Amino acid sequence: MGSLADYAENAFLNHLFGSAHTPAAAIYLALCTADPTDAATGASMSEVANANNYTRKAITFAAAASRAVAQTGAVTFNQASGAWGTITHWTIVNSATYGEGNVLATGAFTASFTPVSGNTPTVASGQVTVTISAVSNHGFTTYLANKMLDLMFRNTAYSQPATYVALLDQTGADTDTTLTTAGKEVAGTDYARVLVNKAGGSTPKWAAVSGTTPTATDNVNAVTFPTVGAGGWSTIVGMAIVDGGTLDAGNVLAYDNDNVVDQTPAAGDTVSFAAGALDISLE
Repeated sequence: MGSLADYAENAFLNHLFGSAHTPAAAIYLALCTADPTDAATGASMSEVANANNYTRKAITFAAAASRAVAQTGAVTFNQASGAWGTITHWTIVNSATYGEGNVLATGAFTASFTPVSGNTPTVASGQVTVTISAVSNHGFTTYLANKMLDLMFRNTAYSQPATYVALLDQTGADTDTTLTTAGKEVAGTDYARVLVNKAGGSTPKWAAVSGTTPTATDNVNAVTFPTVGAGGWSTIVGMAIVDGGTLDAGNVLAYDNDNVVDQTPAAGDTVSFAAGALDISLE
């Protein structure tokens, strides 16, 4: 089982909060003789030596389900003309050219193998999977994880979603799809979601995601909801990021039950997240 590399984590965050991720038309499986680590690049990932008829090979994945994509179809490498060393790990990279490209994911084989001259190594269907794990009580929803995995590993279109902040009066969950279905959004006079724009957009907006190491984003400006109307609002116990601006519309992208102070706003109150309070990262 594998996980996203640093490059892919930043691409994930950027697609939501900054610039769109453009996936490669084809992606490739590379074999490694040591753990490439999440910080690997196409030139520094412990790949089998560029010799003895070794080359990267294209790999395809089935549709994402349950926060994972699984290899579909065997990947057969060239017949080795010499020893390749002991292979323990794999990477998914977006270039067929040795020493180039960006690493999307890394993982370990369940058993190592040591190709020698005359062997034709084959990675059986389903051996390579990439997972975005859930985190208890906060994180990205399964809906979003599947969308991003399909975009990155299957080149399945997923337009950058709008990111509205919504308030919850019931705890969020990884399985939430729409707040209508879940029935979890705060109710009360004058309540409305607040749009936070992509990095570089108008206020309020998200901070830019940049660099090659895992990073995070947060809200550059305060996210302030409309003044609470007559009768007050239901008790706030969490928040969500949703791709629709109308009450109960759109898909739930992320949620947080842990870092919101429970409160029951009364008429005339103002509910706000201070600048930097909405800290978002891939763990």
